Amino acid sequence: MDINNRIIEHMTNPHELERMFRQDPDAFKQSFTAAWQHNPHSEVLAVWHERLHFKESVHTEKAPLFQKNFIFMGILAILAGLFTRIIFQFVEQETIAPINLAFGILPIMAIYFVTNNRPNRNVLYTLGALFLISCVYLNILPLEQTDSMILAYIHLPIFLWVVVGLAFTGNDYRKGSTRLAYLKFNGEFGILYAIMAISGMLLTGLTMQLFRFVGMDIGDFYFKNVVLFGAAALSIVGTYLVARNLRIAKNIAPYIAKIFSPLVLATLLVYLITVIWVGKNPFMDRDFLLSFNGVLLSVLAVTIFSITESGTEERKNLSDYINLGLIVLALIVDSVALSAIVFRLSSYGISPNRLAVLGVNLLIWANLIWIMLSYLRFLRNQTGPTAIQDAVTKYLPVYGVWAAVVAFTFPILVK
Repeated sequence: MDINNRIIEHMTNPHELERMFRQDPDAFKQSFTAAWQHNPHSEVLAVWHERLHFKESVHTEKAPLFQKNFIFMGILAILAGLFTRIIFQFVEQETIAPINLAFGILPIMAIYFVTNNRPNRNVLYTLGALFLISCVYLNILPLEQTDSMILAYIHLPIFLWVVVGLAFTGNDYRKGSTRLAYLKFNGEFGILYAIMAISGMLLTGLTMQLFRFVGMDIGDFYFKNVVLFGAAALSIVGTYLVARNLRIAKNIAPYIAKIFSPLVLATLLVYLITVIWVGKNPFMDRDFLLSFNGVLLSVLAVTIFSITESGTEERKNLSDYINLGLIVLALIVDSVALSAIVFRLSSYGISPNRLAVLGVNLLIWANLIWIMLSYLRFLRNQTGPTAIQDAVTKYLPVYGVWAAVVAFTFPILVK
């Protein structure tokens, strides 16, 4: 029996029609026309006809060559590139700290978000005040390479990242679903930006080599005026593409989460076993303790990325158990790190670095406990997956507050 007859035979069986379509979409589409012609009054086939031949309404007016949003994005991208280049000029002269380069990009991203998702005046005033206060405060601090200053430079971008999140969420900043959308945006943006950056590096290498062939070394000029400008501008382009629902990053992100989670779990297991085997001691080895915290932050990032890409499906799968395993191992790492930090504080006294590391480890420990308990309840069918996502999204402001505390108080209060 050919597929035409099979389509007609199963007209009243939507499940079988869907199975036939998924088995061989091209053959189904080619054979559907004859079945539709023989049964033009079938409501089921009418739905399939619309599904297979659906087209957006064609506007009679000719679409502009450049859409309004595209032009606006282009202007913001150019501004980001120009501001970053100007700021870099002052960084080169050592009149301002290099972290000021963040102000060439992050405020522009915030402008893009608030323009496309207009918040109320209170949110706008808050955003403007936070960016202005951060910029002024950063540049009245002395240009010193003390521990407190370095900690401020490290934590200020984290605080500004949370501020950009406020611009993204707008009036819905209290909603967990909107915060989750911001986390998803970051994952998709990172993937897309990496793809564009790799393309840019290939172009840079080709350009350098071409000019070397004619005896010219344009490395310094090209970095300052093309690479720097392009890196900043691409951040706005990437923001625009992700916000416009570019399917490349959206389709890749879930697969990356599913691939990396088991790889990170296996790597972390091997790493911990190796640490025990070789007898490394984070209580006495400062550099090893720092690497321990680096591992912890990486695992936390991968776990959150995997959770945000898992969706709201109630059905349990292998990824959920892998994520739970990652969280448990991360808790073990964090507990060891916390013990080592407390030991070093009691043995060697208080320092800015020890206080900052103690604070962030306590925050991560509490967050991991919350996520782990939510996962256990989910796997026992006591809650849905949204409880896990809430454990991630509702905790985000806590990291922002701690980053603000370190950035704004440590250079003044902790010497």
